[in-house]
Amino acid sequence: MSILTLFVVIPVLMLFGLWLARNIRQVRGVMVAGSTALLALSVWLTIAFIQMRQAGNTEAMLFMYSAPWFKPLNIAYTVGVDGISVVMLLLSSIIVFTGTFASWQLKPMTKEYFLWFTLLSTGVFGFFISIDLFTMFMFYEVALIPMYLLIGVWGSGPKEYAAMKLTLMLMGGSALLIIGILGIYFYSGATTMNVLEIAALHNIPVDVQKIFFPLIFIGFGVLGALFPFHTWSPDGHASAPTAVSMLHAGVLMKLGGYGCFRIAMFLLPEAAQELAWIFLILTTISVVYGALSACVQTDLKYINAYSSVSHCGLVLFALLMMTKTACTGAILQMLSHGLMTALFFALIGMIYGRTHTRDVRQLGGLMKIMPFLGVGYVVAGLANLGLPGFSGFVAEMTIFVGSFANNDTFHRTATIIACTSIVVTAVYILRVVGKILYQKVANPHFEQLTDATWDERVAVMCLIFCVAGLGIAPLWASNVINDAVGPILLNIIH
Repeated sequence: MSILTLFVVIPVLMLFGLWLARNIRQVRGVMVAGSTALLALSVWLTIAFIQMRQAGNTEAMLFMYSAPWFKPLNIAYTVGVDGISVVMLLLSSIIVFTGTFASWQLKPMTKEYFLWFTLLSTGVFGFFISIDLFTMFMFYEVALIPMYLLIGVWGSGPKEYAAMKLTLMLMGGSALLIIGILGIYFYSGATTMNVLEIAALHNIPVDVQKIFFPLIFIGFGVLGALFPFHTWSPDGHASAPTAVSMLHAGVLMKLGGYGCFRIAMFLLPEAAQELAWIFLILTTISVVYGALSACVQTDLKYINAYSSVSHCGLVLFALLMMTKTACTGAILQMLSHGLMTALFFALIGMIYGRTHTRDVRQLGGLMKIMPFLGVGYVVAGLANLGLPGFSGFVAEMTIFVGSFANNDTFHRTATIIACTSIVVTAVYILRVVGKILYQKVANPHFEQLTDATWDERVAVMCLIFCVAGLGIAPLWASNVINDAVGPILLNIIH
């Protein structure tokens, strides 16, 4: 059994432990033990992966393991990781760990909530380690299904509407995906579902690729908030509980960009080159539209949700630029956005838990009342607008430099338009920070509120450390990602 299987085994053991737990203390104990084990495993995997690469191991995937599952359709449980998978696993484990502490005080039905939350994380981890198309799709569905209950039962606001809208749109994307996956399987010879083997065969006719590439790109793009299929995202984020918003925006939306790159572009390269311009227009709209929409929102969660539409659009935008620098920047952006949006949603949840409002117009003077949460919000905002020293700057600069390397008018015009989102982001971030933190106290009752508790401080400090750490020392992540992007890109633009 591969060491990677532990990323699925540990959450399954957590589910069993939660089922046996009899009180909230035992539930918390299971979650802390399991999430800490996942975090330790992902850190060990990252270090071991870097050491193997430095030792000269140049295989496309490391820690590979394969076992037949359903031979008539050549379905196998095949796992392995490259640099992209490794950083995504690390991101996922950080969000699950901090999300556990962010949900420390959650009531009611704490046990049931964590059961569904753990099942969601099982799907996420399984997706990132899978190399087999069917296994990857199965874990993808496992990650999506719990979202309905997590939002519909434990959410706030119009939660039933938001949960149903999210589920219907993402299931619609899944329908396109299964058609595309079966198309790839049968037109590549119906001999394997292994992503690496299908890419090596390179025998899917170009006309067929042009049919299935849009299906798969849109199928994953729906989850990656691709315009105009992004509308589920703001409603889903706004109604979801804090930790679910963290995992949803921080990790789940990254499945979209990862799938677009790993499956749509890698396995259907000719169609990717010919049709990229269409999706490049849509992603450019996503980047600018998301930022502009955030400017006119008054709900803190909606502001961050539309910001996520913009930043996730930037991921797909960079991938479609098809330069090594831009694609490396796209994965860095996935990592950076996952950390800083999780920090944002954690802080918004903590502020809402005290003030019982997310309306910017009803908040004010929070820096004086709760300085720890206020400073955390400032850090999250500065990372979001791309201040040097934080992860957002590293990712966005890499994307824009790599995108501008395309020397034709179309690509450079799209890059310049996308760059305007930086200015717009600064507008809505600084406006919100000034309004809720530094203006006079909006409600006299706020004077009685308390600052962050120890569990909330653990979550916030961990995320701030990661956001600042990636911004100050990004080279290790950039090198790991760069080594993985090269072979995929070579297959696309050969």
